Amino acid sequence: MVISMRKMAVNQKGCIRAVTACGEMGRRIRDMGLVPGTEFMVVGRAPLTDPVAVRMKGFTLSLRNGEAEYISVEACQDA
Repeated sequence: MVISMRKMAVNQKGCIRAVTACGEMGRRIRDMGLVPGTEFMVVGRAPLTDPVAVRMKGFTLSLRNGEAEYISVEACQDA
């Protein structure tokens, strides 16, 4: 099932399927390495759920929920 990265739970794994942001935001998201086919795991959230921390490619990246909303992912069921 494809969902927004914003809706994923802590310790849930997934794979990026698409980045739907356009313009500067879309370029920035892709420049951070968030491209289709990238596997990741949500490793944490701030107390008010924004931002979200994801672990991928050997590093941890923090994203605002506004950015995570534009990243379509396929969540793994084994998390």
